[in-house]
Amino acid sequence: MKSEIPISSLFELLLSHVEEGVHIVDHRGVTLYYNKAASRIEGLSPSEVVGRPVLEVFPSLTEEESTIYKVLKTGEPIYEKLQTFTNYKGKKITTINSTVPVKVGDRVVGAIEISRDVTSVKSMSERIADLEALLYGQTEVKAAQKGLGRCTLDDIVGESRAIVELKKLAKKVAGSSAPVLVWGETGTGKELFVRAIHGESPRKEGPFIPQDCAALPGSLLENVLFGTVSGSFAGAQDRPGLFELAHGGTLFLDEIEAMPPELQAKLLRVLQDGVIRRVGDTKDHMVDVRIIVSCSEDPVKAVERKKLREDLFYRINVVTLRIPPLRERKEDIPLLVDHFVKKFSAKEVKISKKVREIFMEYPWPGNVRELEHAIEGALLVMEGDEIKPEHLPLQIKAHFSPKKGTIVSHERLKLNEALETVEAELIKKAIRETDGNITKAAKLLGIPRQTLQYKLKKLREEDLPGIN
Repeated sequence: MKSEIPISSLFELLLSHVEEGVHIVDHRGVTLYYNKAASRIEGLSPSEVVGRPVLEVFPSLTEEESTIYKVLKTGEPIYEKLQTFTNYKGKKITTINSTVPVKVGDRVVGAIEISRDVTSVKSMSERIADLEALLYGQTEVKAAQKGLGRCTLDDIVGESRAIVELKKLAKKVAGSSAPVLVWGETGTGKELFVRAIHGESPRKEGPFIPQDCAALPGSLLENVLFGTVSGSFAGAQDRPGLFELAHGGTLFLDEIEAMPPELQAKLLRVLQDGVIRRVGDTKDHMVDVRIIVSCSEDPVKAVERKKLREDLFYRINVVTLRIPPLRERKEDIPLLVDHFVKKFSAKEVKISKKVREIFMEYPWPGNVRELEHAIEGALLVMEGDEIKPEHLPLQIKAHFSPKKGTIVSHERLKLNEALETVEAELIKKAIRETDGNITKAAKLLGIPRQTLQYKLKKLREEDLPGIN
């Protein structure tokens, strides 16, 4: 039976509901289609754009700078290209564009551009870079910051054998400038160990600069790490990257497996030669930076899954520190509990015997960070001076109060399989109750947003409702 809905109407309905901006032009660069997302990103209505040449609507661009005009001219697609421009109303926007030609035979008859808005992310990263440049570029400011916020191995709470041995190894590693690979589950305290290594090293007076590789799109991450020169792309300015700002100190690259492979290749060159080149520049710059990276999964498995380049792995794997999950060092839980109570409360607080038993039995999938947030949350909601079971986060109470459809119905499974099943059900319930809002769901579950995002990756998308 022939459909009564024209295929063109279906495509228009689809394009009007996607989150990415979609901009379609003809061979002259005149706009044919401009969806709602593009309108929201660029601050213009479709009526102001459709039927007009791109350069008329965005006068800050030239044919050489515009990704659309480049594709129309060359007939070659451009992927993940950063572009900063100003619309005719004066609004400045930064997007990451993927632009492909539309061809009839060998003739280019138009182009389609799909864009993501990174204006706020780019602005924030530049402000952070400017502040870091100010902090580490002025002798008097730098001198005033000596010792401020410095972390040492003595600050790491724990007396378990695993932590004691790890501290000994970290102490030895701190004295060199060799790359270090730190890995462990989310929330185990990887950055704390990295900061301690820096704080115990000969570079402790120099800058310590962390960067989460999963927090930025690949092209923007490249600009942030290596810096830019004016003219390297539309809207680019002369700006040092984090490698230059970390000169004489330590650069910590968190979640290295989230870095695009081509950027991992550039990082490999820095490790081998100590040389960086700003994006769009022709000159090399020598940098004296110790690089420490972290993985949230076994790096060997990350290599096997093509998330981590094999050659980079062998170069950074000079010394490897595996931070054990909290379930493998439960003897440290009482110390950590007392530490976090003192951290978040100025008054004396008791921990009920039942709560201490629960803490020792709970598997802590969110690790030390989950324990920290559990204590912080309990202190906020409790009445009196004692933390009781009813003050604990939802997922901990649910774990010890099984209902039909949770752990009872999975009693034949192995313990770790049952825990994973319960965890998945709790996550789905929280997502449903918050209409797919990850931030609200994480707060409801009593875990950090980053931890929830990590867990969501492990669950099949078809098992979950829509996520914002």
